[in-house]
Amino acid sequence: MPRTILHVDMDAFFASIEQRDSPEYRGKPVIVGSPPNQRGVVCAASYEARKFKVRSAMPSRTAAKLCPHGIFVRPRMEVYRSESALIMDILRSFTPLVERMSVDEAYLDVSEMEDAVLVAKEIKRRIKEERGLTSSIGVSCNKFLAKLASGFQKPDGLTVICEEEKVEFLKPLPVGSIHGVGPVTAQALQAKGIQTIGDLQNTTLDLAPIVGSFAGTLKQRALGIDDRPVDLSDERKSISAETTFLTDTDHRPTLRAALKEMASDVAQTLDAEGVAALTVQVKVRYSDFTTFTRQIRLQEPATTAVEIYHLACFLLAKNQLVKRPLRLLGIGLSTLVPPTRDQFLLPL
Repeated sequence: MPRTILHVDMDAFFASIEQRDSPEYRGKPVIVGSPPNQRGVVCAASYEARKFKVRSAMPSRTAAKLCPHGIFVRPRMEVYRSESALIMDILRSFTPLVERMSVDEAYLDVSEMEDAVLVAKEIKRRIKEERGLTSSIGVSCNKFLAKLASGFQKPDGLTVICEEEKVEFLKPLPVGSIHGVGPVTAQALQAKGIQTIGDLQNTTLDLAPIVGSFAGTLKQRALGIDDRPVDLSDERKSISAETTFLTDTDHRPTLRAALKEMASDVAQTLDAEGVAALTVQVKVRYSDFTTFTRQIRLQEPATTAVEIYHLACFLLAKNQLVKRPLRLLGIGLSTLVPPTRDQFLLPL
């Protein structure tokens, strides 16, 4: 039986809750995070603030320069988690087959339902009427395409990618549209003439030297193939990111740039999940595929990209892991716990 998956993604979740709860903020650039006169970061921005290029994980001082009239609001994590639970209850009233990805997004398997688009419209209506918030939903035949679709018409969007149209739909999109292809990987692919997903679809190049073990998955995603089921376990155990280099390298600036990118990626996932990490791990792989991991257990949990980056650098140096060129470098977070109240005010 063909699968039908919905990806429900709340629109600017934290900032939208603040605008809903404080009518004077509506239509104005709301920035959730540390105030600009303190050293801290943005954890969410309303669409009005995003027009000024304000983004999550950006230093609050930078956000204030980009958006001088921005309204800075301290995060209320307990409120956001409570709101998330209510929204997940709405989703589970349609089907028990719900995979919660973070506080503001989830997959639903609605393969048994006759009209997935009608279900998506009803979900949007109920979230809007019952919670006073908007959502964007992608409808497709698998998780990769459904998530891609949910981002197409934000905010308050509804996009359908049909099975028979998926390859053509993907062709013009940049390779960075595929989850797991960060700027470093995208640059490596572009250096080989692969600019779009269509280029990936048609390439006869061996992708393994560029992206390592991700090569097979990358080719499948380019063709719109994703066999991952909706996972009903509701607890995330770890978060990780890896980079496979185009050529083995021990060039410190290259390694630092890769670490910063990965630290930013995992920190954004922590933020989206509303959790912090007590364990930080680094992973290295050499040209002969020998692989080592080293980790540190913290007394106070880490949440920011800066913290995670510095801890990763410490682990590499302490354990002398860059003793020869690296094929792969990775960061992993585990022992996930709720953040403390002042986590968004940690120094940069």
